[in-house]
Amino acid sequence: MPYLLIIAEPRGQRAAWAADEARLRHDEMTAYASELRERGVLLRAEALADDAEAVRISTLAFDQRAQLVEGPFAEAADMVSGFFLIDAESADDAVAIARDCPAVRWATVEVRECTPWHLPHES
Repeated sequence: MPYLLIIAEPRGQRAAWAADEARLRHDEMTAYASELRERGVLLRAEALADDAEAVRISTLAFDQRAQLVEGPFAEAADMVSGFFLIDAESADDAVAIARDCPAVRWATVEVRECTPWHLPHES
């Protein structure tokens, strides 16, 4: 069953790290990804660019026109900075895998089960 481990960290945190600290954390995350790959559970892993370059697209309820909002998004204290897409036997296994992620020391790791898209009223 696929699960997404979403890494959310405080905005601006990475820029505040000294170069050696940033390199150490990068190396830890790379080693973690390699370990998951060797175990056969890693489907995909990516770091995301800072959200200052991001764009949000949403529809305004009153007129149904799409609205583009460029980052950074000041209303949020955290930003999604990366993810691991894993294949785990169960939610408990996915949580156990997430607990070993080095990012839990400086960020939040959210575990979300991936499910197929369903149309309303489908069984």
